[in-house]
Amino acid sequence: MARTHKDVEFAVDDASGNERIFKTWDQAAGFAVSLAASGRRTNIDILVYSEAGARALYGDDGVERYREDPEASVFERIEVRANDVGRVP
Repeated sequence: MARTHKDVEFAVDDASGNERIFKTWDQAAGFAVSLAASGRRTNIDILVYSEAGARALYGDDGVERYREDPEASVFERIEVRANDVGRVP
């Protein structure tokens, strides 16, 4: 998901429960992983506002998915968790 598109955003709730919006996957994923590493399970919500945005991320399959429910509040949700397994010898 290295691409950006004007009709695509990535949303992550911060530790206070406030929604943070990112324009790139890398920024959202980095923020979500840092929250998960601190013991919080979090989500990355992929927000798509047009067929063009869906195509930019997922090609023709994305367009089909978008057309199924163009009013969906979240196009796709990724749950992020970190499991601290301690020291590895």
